[in-house]
Amino acid sequence: MIDLGHKRRGETTVTDTIEKTIDRLASIEEIKKLKHVYMEYCDQGYPPAKLGPLFTDDAVWTSEIFGRHEGRAAIEEFFGGVSSAIVFAAHLALNGIIDVDGDRANGQWRLLMPCTLSEDGEKVSRWMLGEYDETYERHGGKWYFSKVDVFMNFNVRADESWAETAAMRV
Repeated sequence: MIDLGHKRRGETTVTDTIEKTIDRLASIEEIKKLKHVYMEYCDQGYPPAKLGPLFTDDAVWTSEIFGRHEGRAAIEEFFGGVSSAIVFAAHLALNGIIDVDGDRANGQWRLLMPCTLSEDGEKVSRWMLGEYDETYERHGGKWYFSKVDVFMNFNVRADESWAETAAMRV
């Protein structure tokens, strides 16, 4: 009979390993859900009251296009204003890679976003392709964004080519 629960100092039991694996896998699924809920709220017009609680109090959200916003209140203020510029969006998060280390995690995602922007009073259809680099923290058993960094590979009108504007993160 294998003893799964008893160990000597410094030893790791099978139970310890299984519990850590289950926690890591459950955390990855919870972070995926966090990301998907974030994307859904963005597609619903960026409601600050729904998006804000997904972030830690000291979170940072950055993008070359949309600026740097430090703290939950600043992030909520940003989302409250961005809906006047982005009047339609379909955020598609792809190729998620999540690494969990205890109560902290890092994630990378690709973004494909057909959208409509208000530019000089005109509605303009655009394609955006980008990369998310994110950090998450678990507090009270729940995962939150602590850092969201968005890099745009391209942001072009739907009737234009991105061939001359595409950029890679370095």
